[in-house]
This record gives sequence, C-alpha cells and structure tokens, in this order.
Amino acid sequence: MGALGAPSADRDYKPGHARIQALIKALERKSNVFLKPKVRIRIAGTNGKGSTANFLAAALQANGLCVGLYTSPHILQFHERIKVDGTMVSDEALLDMMSDVMPLALEVGTSYFETATVLALLYFSQQQVDVEILEAGVGAKLDATTAVAADVGLLTPVGLDHQDWLGGTLESITQEKVYIFQGCNICISAPQVHEVRQVLNTQSEAITYAPLFEGRLEVIGEHQHINAGLAFAAMRQLASLLHDLDTNKAKQAIKQIQIDGRLQQVQLQGHTFWLDAAHNNHAIQALLPTLKAMDGLFDVIFVATREDRDLSGVVVGLQPLTNKVVRLTGEEEHDYTDIHQALDAEINRVQGGKFLVLGSFVTIAQTLAWLKHHAS
Repeated sequence: MGALGAPSADRDYKPGHARIQALIKALERKSNVFLKPKVRIRIAGTNGKGSTANFLAAALQANGLCVGLYTSPHILQFHERIKVDGTMVSDEALLDMMSDVMPLALEVGTSYFETATVLALLYFSQQQVDVEILEAGVGAKLDATTAVAADVGLLTPVGLDHQDWLGGTLESITQEKVYIFQGCNICISAPQVHEVRQVLNTQSEAITYAPLFEGRLEVIGEHQHINAGLAFAAMRQLASLLHDLDTNKAKQAIKQIQIDGRLQQVQLQGHTFWLDAAHNNHAIQALLPTLKAMDGLFDVIFVATREDRDLSGVVVGLQPLTNKVVRLTGEEEHDYTDIHQALDAEINRVQGGKFLVLGSFVTIAQTLAWLKHHAS
C-alpha cells in the first residue's frame, strides 16, 4: 500500500488513452470484469471538480442510488479516491484487485493515475453501482477518465493552470477540457469567462450553463455555489435517464455536505486554522471574496504551490487580509523549506492565532499531520 500513499505520485502524469485502454483490454481478456453502470458522469475543469463531484454524489445517494465516486488526489490515504456511497474501498478489496491489475499495469506501462483509474472502474463494476462519477486529473482530451464512454459531461470553471501540458491561453486550455463532453447526452458547464464561453459555444449547441445554487451551504465559500449549482443542474437533467429523482432530497443533501480540504477548520491549543486546497491563481481568486468576508485579519497566511506556478498576483490580493504572507515556494525565494518548518516558526509568535494554509492536497495532508502531532 505504501506506493499508493503519496499524492505527489500523480506527477508522473502521462497524456493519452493507449496505455489505459490496453490495460482494460488485458483485464477483460481474463474475464468480463467491467460492467457499464446505468449512468457514467465525468467532470473536468480547472478548479471545483472535487467539490462538484462530492455535491453530485450526495444528491444522487439521497435519492437511493448506489454511487461510485472517483476523485483525486487524496489527502491522507489512497482509499479516499475510490468510494461507494461515501465509504472508501477497503484494504482487502484493494489488495485483491491489485493482485490482478498490477502485473498487467507494469507490463503495459500505465502511470499512477491511469492505474488508479482502472482500479476505480473495476471496483465500481464489482459493486454494481448505479452511477459512476469520475473526476478528471489533467485536462480532459488525453486524461485517463475520458478513455471510457460516458453519458454526462460536466465542466467546472476554467482558468490558467498546467500550461505546460494544456497550452498557455484560456482558449487552448478550453479546447482540451471541452473533450469532457465527447459522446455525452447531457453536457453542462458552470458559468465561464468570455474567452472560455466563446470556445464552448463553437463546439456544441448542446452545452447548457448551470445557474448558481440557491440556499445556504455548510461548505464555506461563495464560489461553492457555482460547484453546487453545477451538481444540482446535472441531477435535475438526469431525470431523463434515472427516473423519480426528488429534487428536494437532493438539495438538502447538497446543503449539508462537508468536504475535507475546502476551508476546513481545525482548532489547536487556542489557535484556529483554516485549510484550503486552493493552490493556483484561479482557485485563490475564487476564494478571495469569502476570505474578505471573514471577521478580522489572519495572523499568517501560508501559501504553498509548485515551483512552476507564479502566484505573485494573488499574493498581492491576500496581503490586505493578513499581518503576514508566508510563501513556501515562489518565483523569488522561499520563506521556509516546508510547511512543518513554517508552522513551527510562525504559530509561536502569537497567542490565540488565526491562520490560513493554502496549498495542494499534499500541503493539506502535511498540515493535518502536523496538527495531529501537536494535538497529541
């Protein structure tokens, strides 16, 4: 299980469908192991994919459907990526599948993410789920999750990220992500900026745009109304494929869901920490209105990101909200080598401090580990 543990292993990303399709075919030659669910849903976008997937899963489960949910990356353990009705895949089931999958995966040369995707598809088939929800990793056109046919395609807000793989403009990135709708009967997008909408409108007249979700959400963040609205719009359109869906049950389930790593609040020794997986310009910009509405200044905002991302613009936007911005990576210099060192140094400067940690799920996992260690 150790090899599956680190979320950073996803960085071995390999575009293309040839390897994952070869692995699926190799497994099918052994037995007919992949059963198509009633509905398969796939989700792409720059930010909000995981939240949208969780909102939609909750809405469908509230209607009595068995839902397989595949998201990435994980925070604390690989099992978080593969859930059926909110329950993570067990060690036993994972080990049993890996005994069949891993020898063939090594032979074919699938990446970490491609192998994880096949494990999810295999588990959902074994569990005979009614609905599969697959969150794309990078882009859509060459992502592992689009190597299998789907009925529903959802697109969360598109911004600049992963330019080395997807291109340096919003238009080029959208051209990659619009593939999420390929072959789908239901195609829904979240509200998009003008450049993205122009590309989408030239691709298909079948794409509709979801309104914001109406009602108070337990999840903090005004931007979450975009993600919840997309999920709710999908649930409503799914009535054509899955009958007798109760929109009121769905709405209540969406309102009440809690999602780890999205302005997650943790108390420690009189300090208050907020953790959010916003780690690129687009995500942090979306979070800014919510941060501005929170009471008082943060004592410290920690911003961690990959070395290939320039966050200088959003750091300027964060500065009025805090006494200090600490960057763990950046375009100029590092304040600290890692989040543990940064937290050790900064929290002792104030009593009853208010701290915000922004970073990838790797950073969130490291922060949670630090908090657990200091709480014991």
